[in-house]
Amino acid sequence: MHDHDGDRQAIIDLTIAYCRVLDTGDFSGLRNLFTPDATAELGGSGQTGFDEIRERLATALQPFVRWEHAVDDHDVSIDGDVAIARCAVHAVHVRPEGESPRNYIADGTYEDRLTRTANGWRITHRSLVKHES
Repeated sequence: MHDHDGDRQAIIDLTIAYCRVLDTGDFSGLRNLFTPDATAELGGSGQTGFDEIRERLATALQPFVRWEHAVDDHDVSIDGDVAIARCAVHAVHVRPEGESPRNYIADGTYEDRLTRTANGWRITHRSLVKHES
């Protein structure tokens, strides 16, 4: 018997940890969030495996001098050892001095599939659905 509330919080914590990894630029920390064979739709033609996911994120953030990601409105559905989670993401990206516009704001939804592993919950697929403003 699993603790649904504990599982739900662990999945939310995973999404918060993803933001922290991005915001600190410590992309090696993604290994603790995704399964090795995870897939993603984070722009481009999609990503397969940890290395492609890391490369996509590092490339997307490279033009900016700093950024901040925040998530909320978590909706988690757990069925045994698999889960589906959605949350709102709001990200502010700051371009170098002299570039215009200075801030790029991205709003969207992370849509995740997750699995319970020996090391806790891990993302098996993440899609970023952008909301056009």
